[in-house]
Amino acid sequence: QVQLVESGGGLVQPGGSLRLSCAASGSAFRLFAMGWHRQAPGKQRELVADITSGGTINYADSAKGRFTISRDNAKNTVYLQMNSLKPDDTAVYYCNARSLTTYYTYNFTYNSRAGDWGQGTQVTVSS
Repeated sequence: QVQLVESGGGLVQPGGSLRLSCAASGSAFRLFAMGWHRQAPGKQRELVADITSGGTINYADSAKGRFTISRDNAKNTVYLQMNSLKPDDTAVYYCNARSLTTYYTYNFTYNSRAGDWGQGTQVTVSS
């Protein structure tokens, strides 16, 4: 099991930027596929972006061209750089760690049983 701690959320104006960080415990971080999900009030949690141990990256359509996911295996950390933020991006953002098997089983979809989760960090985009 991987322990995950997110940080970097906050209040930002439309058009602004934020960088989220997720620090993971354990020496096996480099083997996990890491993802960022988000859940807006009254909506289902959705996968925003993920990155495999080999560096393969996927983005939701809503994130393409504005968000960038990256990882630093030496620091056991995954990042989500979010630019050109919109009010629709307001949500709690969750970090997720999946084994390679889980990654391919769930194929860029949300499932509460798919890997380990952080507690989340709130992102609010508002003027």
